[in-house]
Amino acid sequence: MTKFHFHLRAGDELTLDHEGAEFPDYSAALLEATLAARELLVEAIKTGKQDVAESFVIADALGEELGNVPLSTLLPKPFGNG
Repeated sequence: MTKFHFHLRAGDELTLDHEGAEFPDYSAALLEATLAARELLVEAIKTGKQDVAESFVIADALGEELGNVPLSTLLPKPFGNG
């Protein structure tokens, strides 16, 4: 198992995930980040929140960015950029 961190990026601001979570590999971490991003969008819609992070940044235990999940790519086509 490898530890991955899911930081939140909003513009120039990066909110760090200091705790992280362990996953068997990057693919499993990417799936979890995607599910978490969807939950974040659902909660924002339910509560009417206008400002939402732009993406989840997936980083390894050393803090190196491995990839990201832009939230806009998870929206249906008429709304998102994906």
